[in-house]
Amino acid sequence: MTCVFVQIRCAPGTAYKVADAIVLREIHSELYSTSGNFDLLLKLYIPEGDDVGKFINDNLLDIEGIKQTVTTQTFKAF
Repeated sequence: MTCVFVQIRCAPGTAYKVADAIVLREIHSELYSTSGNFDLLLKLYIPEGDDVGKFINDNLLDIEGIKQTVTTQTFKAF
Protein backbone atom coordinates (compact mmCIF):
# COMPACT_ATOMS: atom_id res chain seq x y z
CA MET A 1 0.00 0.00 0.00
CA THR A 2 1.18 3.52 -0.79
CA CYS A 3 0.34 6.18 1.78
CA VAL A 4 -0.53 9.60 0.38
CA PHE A 5 -1.78 12.82 1.89
CA VAL A 6 -4.10 15.04 -0.14
CA GLN A 7 -4.70 18.66 0.80
CA ILE A 8 -8.06 19.83 -0.53
CA ARG A 9 -9.25 23.38 -1.18
CA CYS A 10 -13.03 23.57 -1.42
CA ALA A 11 -15.35 26.12 -2.95
CA PRO A 12 -16.57 28.54 -0.26
CA GLY A 13 -19.17 26.94 1.98
CA THR A 14 -18.73 23.39 0.65
CA ALA A 15 -16.11 21.85 2.95
CA TYR A 16 -18.63 19.84 4.99
CA LYS A 17 -20.40 18.57 1.86
CA VAL A 18 -17.05 17.57 0.34
CA ALA A 19 -16.02 15.81 3.56
CA ASP A 20 -19.36 13.93 3.67
CA ALA A 21 -18.89 12.80 0.07
CA ILE A 22 -15.37 11.54 0.82
CA VAL A 23 -16.57 9.62 3.87
CA LEU A 24 -19.31 7.92 1.83
CA ARG A 25 -16.72 6.64 -0.67
CA GLU A 26 -14.81 4.87 2.13
CA ILE A 27 -11.41 5.49 0.54
CA HIS A 28 -9.81 7.38 3.41
CA SER A 29 -7.79 6.38 6.41
CA GLU A 30 -8.11 9.77 8.09
CA LEU A 31 -9.83 13.04 7.16
CA TYR A 32 -9.32 16.36 8.93
CA SER A 33 -10.63 19.88 8.69
CA THR A 34 -7.64 22.24 8.63
CA SER A 35 -6.76 25.91 8.82
CA GLY A 36 -4.55 27.66 6.31
CA ASN A 37 -4.52 27.48 2.53
CA PHE A 38 -6.51 24.23 2.36
CA ASP A 39 -9.76 23.16 3.99
CA LEU A 40 -9.29 19.41 4.35
CA LEU A 41 -6.41 16.99 4.81
CA LEU A 42 -7.01 13.46 3.59
CA LYS A 43 -4.80 10.46 4.36
CA LEU A 44 -5.35 7.41 2.22
CA TYR A 45 -3.66 4.19 1.24
CA ILE A 46 -3.53 3.30 -2.43
CA PRO A 47 -3.34 -0.41 -3.28
CA GLU A 48 0.08 -1.66 -4.33
CA GLY A 49 0.52 -1.44 -8.08
CA ASP A 50 -2.26 1.12 -8.62
CA ASP A 51 -1.35 4.39 -10.30
CA VAL A 52 -1.54 7.15 -7.65
CA GLY A 53 -2.73 9.86 -10.03
CA LYS A 54 -5.38 7.67 -11.64
CA PHE A 55 -6.64 6.46 -8.25
CA ILE A 56 -7.06 10.02 -7.01
CA ASN A 57 -8.60 11.17 -10.28
CA ASP A 58 -11.08 8.28 -10.38
CA ASN A 59 -12.03 8.28 -6.68
CA LEU A 60 -11.77 11.87 -5.48
CA LEU A 61 -11.60 14.62 -8.06
CA ASP A 62 -15.15 14.23 -9.36
CA ILE A 63 -16.59 15.37 -6.02
CA GLU A 64 -18.47 18.63 -6.46
CA GLY A 65 -16.91 21.48 -4.48
CA ILE A 66 -13.26 20.45 -4.78
CA LYS A 67 -11.39 23.35 -6.34
CA GLN A 68 -7.73 22.35 -5.90
CA THR A 69 -5.66 19.52 -4.45
CA VAL A 70 -2.03 18.95 -3.56
CA THR A 71 -0.93 15.34 -3.17
CA THR A 72 2.12 14.27 -1.17
CA GLN A 73 3.28 10.69 -1.66
CA THR A 74 5.18 9.06 1.19
CA PHE A 75 8.06 6.62 0.88
CA LYS A 76 9.17 5.47 4.32
CA ALA A 77 7.95 5.76 7.92
CA PHE A 78 10.53 6.44 10.62
